[in-house]
Amino acid sequence: MWIYEKKLEHPVRVSCPDVKFAKMVISQYGGPDGELSASLRYINQRYSMPTDTAKALLTDIGTEEMAHMEMIAALVYKLVDGACPEDFKAAGWEGQWVQHDHGLFWTDVNGVPWTAKYIACLGDPIADLTEDMAAEQKARATYEHLIAATDDPLAKDTLRFLWQREVVHFQRFGEMLNEVQDWMANSKHMWMGHRPEK
Repeated sequence: MWIYEKKLEHPVRVSCPDVKFAKMVISQYGGPDGELSASLRYINQRYSMPTDTAKALLTDIGTEEMAHMEMIAALVYKLVDGACPEDFKAAGWEGQWVQHDHGLFWTDVNGVPWTAKYIACLGDPIADLTEDMAAEQKARATYEHLIAATDDPLAKDTLRFLWQREVVHFQRFGEMLNEVQDWMANSKHMWMGHRPEK
């Protein structure tokens, strides 16, 4: 189903390694409002959407969120490139070194592993699309926090690109919410269970 293009969606560069900032950025890899959560949420929710257009949108955005997870992984890896155990310890991230060295693992900024509790799927398209809009706003706010937390112009460029995509996704989900509400209002079928009205 997917075709993998062997390049990042947007260039990922850093001016210099910064383990302390990498510890912050990792939250967008495996934190509650990160890219793993977003990609799995949307790709899962698409099955219970009532229209092909809604299914396609969730598939498209869910796939793009996988690309964003790849960008975050590249950013973290570049921020820790060449770092030694003392660098991780100085950044307060020695647990990362002990358990993963320079390898990546889905955690938040506090080292809490990713959990499926971060994502939701009620099976109700209105509830799920509203959840998706909220998720995009939380990711947008997190990117704003990260942009404010670094002076590295190259890292900021990557984060600003991701911030812009969150804004676009929020808008697309809002448009789809309106379309699905119209579809449900005009449908001759009840949505729950796809059962025809009696």
